[in-house]
Amino acid sequence: MRKSRRQIVNRIFEAIGAGLVVLDLVVFFGVYRPLGDKLDVEARRQDELRQSIRKLQVRVELLKKFQAALPEVAKQLADFTSNRIPPRREAYSSADHLVHKLADASGVKLSTLGFKLEPDHKEPLEKLALEIKAQGPYAGLVKFAHALETADEFLLVRDFEFTPGDNAPISLRLTADLYLTP
Repeated sequence: MRKSRRQIVNRIFEAIGAGLVVLDLVVFFGVYRPLGDKLDVEARRQDELRQSIRKLQVRVELLKKFQAALPEVAKQLADFTSNRIPPRREAYSSADHLVHKLADASGVKLSTLGFKLEPDHKEPLEKLALEIKAQGPYAGLVKFAHALETADEFLLVRDFEFTPGDNAPISLRLTADLYLTP
């Protein structure tokens, strides 16, 4: 009888042990693992939020710097438009004076100087197209083109072309845009 009692007790402990193992597996796969996955997803989401907050803080600091510099930039822009961009009513005379002054300083002779105001005004500044043909030594023509490019006025050289001459000085055809206040 002792042996059968021992067997019964052993079987009860085995059943309890097996039940605990099954309960452990149910708890692991039913509760712990899904909660662990949710915790991992939330941890990743929190990291992403921290990174986006850091990026936004950096952007806010950059915008604060821009905001602090804005009054100075506005003054510089006003200075640029008043000192470097001629008004439309003075455009032709100031462009003519600039081109002739630079041609004389470079030692080149102007053969033609043409102006064309762009009819469509889509930008804040108007554009006056210049077409210049000049003759002279190569060094003088290069000096003239460089002087136009680096002039104080808001002038943009679009195209230039050198043409050799037969027993004559070299020719330069240059197109540029002079920007004007409307």
